[in-house]
Amino acid sequence: MSQSAPSATHSSSPLFDQVRFVLNETSHPGNVGSAARAIKTMGFGRLVLAAPRAGSDVLRDPEAIALASGADDVLANTLIVPDLVTALQGVSWAVALSARSREYGPPNAEPRESAAIAVQHAGQGEAVAFVFGSERTGLSNADVDRCNALVHIPANPVYSSLNLSQAVQLIAWEMRMACLAQARGDAPQVVTVATPVTDAASHDALATRDDVEGMLTHLERALVELDFLDPDNPKKLMTRLRRLFAKSHLEREEVNILRGISKHILERKVRR
Repeated sequence: MSQSAPSATHSSSPLFDQVRFVLNETSHPGNVGSAARAIKTMGFGRLVLAAPRAGSDVLRDPEAIALASGADDVLANTLIVPDLVTALQGVSWAVALSARSREYGPPNAEPRESAAIAVQHAGQGEAVAFVFGSERTGLSNADVDRCNALVHIPANPVYSSLNLSQAVQLIAWEMRMACLAQARGDAPQVVTVATPVTDAASHDALATRDDVEGMLTHLERALVELDFLDPDNPKKLMTRLRRLFAKSHLEREEVNILRGISKHILERKVRR
């Protein structure tokens, strides 16, 4: 997915330009404008809307423009895409924001540690994304499964209701702090969700999120052909495999091996 040029009002650090804030199926135009303002105040400029309920007209909505309140450039450059899959194209590490825990799905992380990990990827020139769900229903399990980590903002348990743009503001602030620390050369925080990249050779070997997504699609087809996976009653098999591979930090060669196995299974089935 192509990126728009960063505004001159954004931070000069290239780390900031690697970060996307993705709003999935947003209902209220005002939240789009408020989110644009929230990320601009923290030095970011890449806002992506996946299947907004108001369609492309949301960027011209008077409420969105009013609540952007000076972040008109961010709003004007906001990308609108048909779905979350498209919004995450080219992203190496994606974080799902959810107000509720999931029995299955990617590993959990705190907002601060997720920002520290995201900055490690951004420092290698990779795109990272923070994904926020709709105001009423949040993110579906399928949406969460497309991400590498799941973050819950530890708000007051007695009253934890956060407006969408407030959640965006909190995460943008954590990312700003992490980007500035990286730019200063501060020692990275201890993180537990992903193994830090320490050298160029190991970094080049790591599979991207798109690599893993393609492999999972290929593997699912092979498992169906083997009658190991019932497409009408899949249970949690693919979800568990996603979680397994998210923990493993696969290398490209490992992804190629798994795709080769899947290809062999499918071709053998055809020959029979």
